[in-house]
Amino acid sequence: MTQSTSNSIASSLFEPFRYGSLALQNRIVMAPMTRTFSPGGVPGADVAAYYRRRAQGGVGLILTEGTWIPHASASNEDNAPRFYGDDALNGWRAVVDAVHAAGSKIMPQLWHVGLTHRPKAANIYDDVAEDFSARLSPSGFVGVGDRIAEGMSIADGEAIIAAYAEAAATARQVGFDGVEIHGAHGYLVDQFFWSETNRRDDRWGGRALGERAAFGVDLIRAIRGAVGPDFPIILRFSQWKLQDFAARLAETPEELATLLCPLADAGVNIFHASQRRFWSPEFDGSPLNLAGWAKKLTGKPSITVGSVGLDKEMLETGADPQTQAQVGAIDGLIEMLERGDFDLVAVGRALIADAEWPQKVRDGRFGDLKPFDAGLLAALI
Repeated sequence: MTQSTSNSIASSLFEPFRYGSLALQNRIVMAPMTRTFSPGGVPGADVAAYYRRRAQGGVGLILTEGTWIPHASASNEDNAPRFYGDDALNGWRAVVDAVHAAGSKIMPQLWHVGLTHRPKAANIYDDVAEDFSARLSPSGFVGVGDRIAEGMSIADGEAIIAAYAEAAATARQVGFDGVEIHGAHGYLVDQFFWSETNRRDDRWGGRALGERAAFGVDLIRAIRGAVGPDFPIILRFSQWKLQDFAARLAETPEELATLLCPLADAGVNIFHASQRRFWSPEFDGSPLNLAGWAKKLTGKPSITVGSVGLDKEMLETGADPQTQAQVGAIDGLIEMLERGDFDLVAVGRALIADAEWPQKVRDGRFGDLKPFDAGLLAALI
């Protein structure tokens, strides 16, 4: 990923995209990146300004940082935003208005962390006495061989599904352009998909990946019922987990299809395939990355992500402020986009470093792009 990018090669990134009711000015998506700049879970004027700058910089679609669904067990961080309560929702309305005024579309990422929950994180449920910590994952496992709780009941799971559906309906009411469901990285939804954390033998469990898809299918069906047929639903999924970077849900395309196809049938419109390196083929014998396989298997549009515009992935830069990721060429990315592997490209750290990344790429000003250093994570300007 060190070859130089020519001034004209990136034009396909700036073709309009339309799918159903979603119409974007280009193929660039701002990736969801966790922030803790919302005291008490309320996004303020600085949050609206942060997203507005990326919209002004030319992003087609913004996916917000993860935001807590309206359930007492969802959160693990006081200052990450929530998606319930008048104060927080008024803050999100200001975000939506700012992004729309700058010409971009925006969707919230709806999130439940599962067994990374922290009791008493600040929210409107602070007076709830019930302790959910014993049943916040499918089977009480937080990672490989590490069982710390008893697991979630059907009633608890149904309540969480209802909270997701409520949040999605709220997103439509607030004026968002769709929703993304965080089904990746070892958080709650992904814990149902992963064999290491889902040891259930009821309707949400099973030895096969297709059987473990059932909770996600029920969740997407509930959201689709709450928002209607024309409101876009994106699902973010991954092979890797925060608990295990080498984890894999599927070892073959056929196995991956048993997860993704039922989710598509349930109502997912677009699959957001989270990889740490977008250029990595997912299965032997094919150049397709994870987003490429999601599109091929389901027939749905897909979003690729993973170190776009940089020469190092996140783990290679770490938390050392002296460690930089230099600007990386995007020739290979454009080749993959133009041959139809995927439809949209999510940009993460490069947009933290440079809010004008889309404009500079469009204008061929690659020499003006800024590198990323880990110290920027403390500011997220």
